[in-house]
Amino acid sequence: MPAIIGRKLGMTQIFSEDGARVTLTVIEAGPCPVTQVKTAATDGYEAVQLGFGDVRPKLLNKPKLGHLRKASAPPVRHLHEFSPTEVGDGLAVGDVVTVKDFTAGEIIKVTGTSKGKGFAGTIKRHNFASGPKGHGSHNIRQPGSIGASAYPSHVFKGVRMAGHMGARRVTQRGLQVVGADPDRNILLVKGPVPGARNGIVIVRPA
Repeated sequence: MPAIIGRKLGMTQIFSEDGARVTLTVIEAGPCPVTQVKTAATDGYEAVQLGFGDVRPKLLNKPKLGHLRKASAPPVRHLHEFSPTEVGDGLAVGDVVTVKDFTAGEIIKVTGTSKGKGFAGTIKRHNFASGPKGHGSHNIRQPGSIGASAYPSHVFKGVRMAGHMGARRVTQRGLQVVGADPDRNILLVKGPVPGARNGIVIVRPA
């Protein structure tokens, strides 16, 4: 089972033979052409670069377009490097990675960008408890004390406060492949994966 780049299409559900409901995430995975194979001799490290996402050539800059033409690869929007252990041995420039190598029951991990929540308070961001709501209280959703007074006279780093929530790189581990449709480049994964619809995800072996 190699690593692959995909796009999260959404979620659905199926029912098992015993009637249990199974929630699924539908991922459009591949086809991913191999655009570059890096070696320790030429690049200082070993990696395999895959591409994903058809795009019009006019939307790519000249350096990226020339890089893809050198590999005889079609214009793609996204490029990502994988270690040789993640994609398997024997891949060369011009090969294409698809979902045909995924089988049901395999355990994978999926990396994506979580949904952005904007500026959030401590109750939403860190699950703080709210203050009293009666008797004229004005401390309902405030964070409370953030430090001492005379000593050390400053706020320590790492104190949980309000701030930007979400829109971070998240890896969900221990996911299970339920099925794959090579004809439509569809990969079915049990459970949710990070990100919103149409978000780019990286699927790798666990």
